[in-house]
Amino acid sequence: MYQFEKMDKKLLGSRIEDALFEFILQEPLEIGQKIPNEFELAEKFGVGRSTIREAVKGLVSKGILEVRRGSGTYVVSTSTPEEDPLGLSKFEDKYKLALELFDVRLMLEPEIAALACKYATEEEREQVKLLCDEVEQLYMENKNHIKKDIEFHTYIAKCCKNRVVEVLIPVINSAVYTFANLTHRLLMDETIRSHRAISDAIWAGDSVGARCAMIMHLTYNRQTIMKLLQEEEANRAAEKQ
Repeated sequence: MYQFEKMDKKLLGSRIEDALFEFILQEPLEIGQKIPNEFELAEKFGVGRSTIREAVKGLVSKGILEVRRGSGTYVVSTSTPEEDPLGLSKFEDKYKLALELFDVRLMLEPEIAALACKYATEEEREQVKLLCDEVEQLYMENKNHIKKDIEFHTYIAKCCKNRVVEVLIPVINSAVYTFANLTHRLLMDETIRSHRAISDAIWAGDSVGARCAMIMHLTYNRQTIMKLLQEEEANRAAEKQ
């Protein structure tokens, strides 16, 4: 059970909101999954139900949770406004958004990886390898890997030493979050393998290899999104019958 000392009600509500969001990430509770009810959450965090309601209301306003009358409260996103600076989480059709983001990522990231091979210092190449290792470790330990995954892609973008690319990093960040929230851990093996291929190519200064490895990485994501979309459409069709 979480323990919170007596404090200002406003501060307590903010602390519980942060704790609830962390609980969602660490459990982890996937998008579309129902969170525990007020009684259970109040007991878990050691606070009153009114504080839980305020915390839930805060996460609803940030687009993390959705209250469905007569059903419960569900996770609809795991991206905070800071992690979604472009506001893409407001688009309801996540599969269409993911495919559109794939188009943009395919325009940008293979060439970004190739440029990183050209401009990354030895120290920066070491850091790319380290981040690759850390993402893999989080995956293998069944821990939330998304933030570290974003750090991996962001760092590669910074390695290409292009100021315009740095401005575009929020697009990449939002895309990684959207993909990860839809595919969850379905791509663990593929992600580990393709990340390693990207990292090894950058380390070797192999721009063609890095470009191809990034395309492979993105293609794995697109194939999975397409499969999930087909399953979603089949389920919708079945419900109408």
